[in-house]
Amino acid sequence: MTVGVIEVNLLCARGLESTDFFDKIDPYVLIQYKGQERKTSIARGQGSNPVWNEKFTFRAEYPGGDSHQYKLILKFMDHDTFSSDDYLGQATIYVKELLELGIENGNAEIQPCKYSIVNKDQSFCGEVSVGVTFTPKEGYNEEEREYGGWKESEY
Repeated sequence: MTVGVIEVNLLCARGLESTDFFDKIDPYVLIQYKGQERKTSIARGQGSNPVWNEKFTFRAEYPGGDSHQYKLILKFMDHDTFSSDDYLGQATIYVKELLELGIENGNAEIQPCKYSIVNKDQSFCGEVSVGVTFTPKEGYNEEEREYGGWKESEY
């Protein structure tokens, strides 16, 4: 098993559908990968075309578990002050091939490109520009497991 780091470079989104009648939406993104979650800053007042230019890292293992789980899920939300936040849509980025290439070549990268954002009924509701890289961690031994900063070895 190889362990490494996935870095997500979230650039911007275009064409998000507004859920607010009077004000511009204040979008943010929840990025999820295998039980890990990161949250962008809130793009206050940027409306349907927000810009983030933020990077996030996730721990990745390959191989490990169900191959359908090798995906980044980006959930787009509208921050509301006086009510619960509104769901705007989501984009999915499959990274299994990226992990395989990264292990083979020492790292791998998906240059920033556009992915469709779809809402609950799978209809198009915008696009997001994202770049993703994977770098295997050097010196990881399959016999070692990390527990809260402590490492345990079978030897």
